[in-house]
Amino acid sequence: MNQQHAAATAAETMRARHSVRKYVAGVRIPEADMNEILRLAGTAPSSWNLQHWRFLVIEEEENKRALLPIANNQQQIVDCSAVVAILGDTQANRVAADIYGAQLSAGSITQQVHDTLVGNINRAYASSPQVGVEEAIRNGSLAAMQLMLAATAAGYATCPIGGFRRDELIKTFRIPERYVPVMLVTIGQAAAPAHPPGRFPLEQTVIRERFPE
Repeated sequence: MNQQHAAATAAETMRARHSVRKYVAGVRIPEADMNEILRLAGTAPSSWNLQHWRFLVIEEEENKRALLPIANNQQQIVDCSAVVAILGDTQANRVAADIYGAQLSAGSITQQVHDTLVGNINRAYASSPQVGVEEAIRNGSLAAMQLMLAATAAGYATCPIGGFRRDELIKTFRIPERYVPVMLVTIGQAAAPAHPPGRFPLEQTVIRERFPE
C-alpha cells in the first residue's frame, strides 16, 4: 500500500466512525477479528512506550448482564457483541525495566541510555501518585481511540461510554488496584446506520500560534 492510498484509507475510516448505540443482538465477533482489533489498538503511542492500556473484553451474556446496571442500564451493553473496558496502568513504571531491558539486549540502546530512561521514568512516577493516574488515563484514551478506528476498519460499529460506576466495575470484575477504568467501548453490528453529528468549523476549534489579547 503506497502512502497516498494509506492516507486515504485512514481518512475514510475516521469519517466512517460514528457512535452507534443500537446493535443487532446475538452477533458474535470471530476471535480472529477481535484479536486483530485489539492488536491494532495496542499499536497506539504511549509515554515512554510504557503501553499503559489493558483491555478487559466482556463477551459472555452473563457478564454483560452483570455490567448492565453498572453502565446505567444502557441497552447497548447487552445487545452489542462485546464490551471492552479500557483500563490504564497507574504503575506502568514497573514495566520500564522490561521494555528497555529488551532493547538493551537487542543492542538498540546502550546501558547508559537504559539506566537514564528507567531512572527518569521511576523518578517521574515517584514525584506524585497523580502522575500515574494521569498517564494511565491519557495513554489509555489513545488506545481506546485506536480500538474504535480498528473496529471501524474491520466493519464493526462502536460507541465509547464514560457514564458508568467505576467502583462497581472494579469490584464486580475483580480489577486489580493498579488499574484505573478509563472508558467502556461497545463493539458489534449496527442495527441501523448512525447519523453523523454536526461538527464545529475549524474557525471555532483552531487557534493559530496563541490566543488573541
